[in-house]
Amino acid sequence: MLFHLLYPLRKHLSWLNVVRYPSTRIIASALSAMLMSFLMGPWFIRKLQSRQIGQTIRSDGPESHFSKAGTPTMGGSLILVCLVVPSLLWADLSNKLIWLCLSVTVGYGAIGFLDDSLKLRFKNSKGLPGKLKLLGQIVVGAGAVAFMIYGDVLPDSVRLRFSLPFVHFERYPITLPHWLYLVFGLFVVVGSSNAVNLTDGLDGLAIGPVIISSGTFLILSYAAGTVLDKFNIAAYLNIPHIAGAAELAIVCAAMVGSGIGFLWYNTYPAQVFMGDVGSLSLGGALGMLSLLTKNETVWALLGGIFVLEAVSVVVQVISYKLTGKRVFRMAPIHHHFELKGWPEPKVIVRFWIISIMLALLALATLKLR
Repeated sequence: MLFHLLYPLRKHLSWLNVVRYPSTRIIASALSAMLMSFLMGPWFIRKLQSRQIGQTIRSDGPESHFSKAGTPTMGGSLILVCLVVPSLLWADLSNKLIWLCLSVTVGYGAIGFLDDSLKLRFKNSKGLPGKLKLLGQIVVGAGAVAFMIYGDVLPDSVRLRFSLPFVHFERYPITLPHWLYLVFGLFVVVGSSNAVNLTDGLDGLAIGPVIISSGTFLILSYAAGTVLDKFNIAAYLNIPHIAGAAELAIVCAAMVGSGIGFLWYNTYPAQVFMGDVGSLSLGGALGMLSLLTKNETVWALLGGIFVLEAVSVVVQVISYKLTGKRVFRMAPIHHHFELKGWPEPKVIVRFWIISIMLALLALATLKLR
């Protein structure tokens, strides 16, 4: 909105010409999101406390978590507001990529909000039945992916193609049929959402890799969509050029800013938890970013922490059903390390360090092709 209001004024105030550059609006978006988070955070937490919106702890979890019962939850609502508002303020709202990404973010946030509300209402950790939650994710995700495929959002040359890490995009093209890419894209979005949700089990554990991942997608989307003085960054890096993708960097910047602001209150010991309203929406947003920037398989590397958490649950369930034995002391895997005696802050920081390493590897794929 501010972009559309300020940019026409450049005729009268020449310095406002800087607003047309995505780089300027990326910085403005990140700062706006952080400022909103810092200013609204204390008030938001007090509101949650006054309404007794406290976390319900699973009875079979680590004993060290029982003391967290009653800590305000649904803090993801704050993240959503501080992500969506700056995105709308600073992005070019005529860009379809922006609306696709935000539609998944808000849609999954609504599903998470309903899930959290039911948990609080009935005072248990189950919330919305798993089948209904998954159905909601599939409906929202399928609608977004289908529009991406059939809605003239991406160039025909890249619409149904995906790239592999360390592989030249043009030299080794991989194109899928419409229906198969729809299934693949839906798997990426729904899988990302649930993987982030599973990771959200310790103070700051999920939001740290989310900040790192969104910061990496900021670089990837800017590179995919930016041409500087006829210099095509995407062509130089051998990645697909997607007109308008640089605007997605503004959403990524808002995600980074809102995540940092939330981490201020979510860091150990947490004053507030994000809840499903935050984890489902952020995971869905990251999955959609990977599709819109043609980094679907790079996302599996970048989001390795989320993949590890999800795989640990799948392995645990399959092993227990087939053999009656558990591979891990508890799943998701962060609880396994807790039960091995690692203090919670150690688990969190070490997972953050791994996430940073994976982000650097993901960025290395830009040159090693």
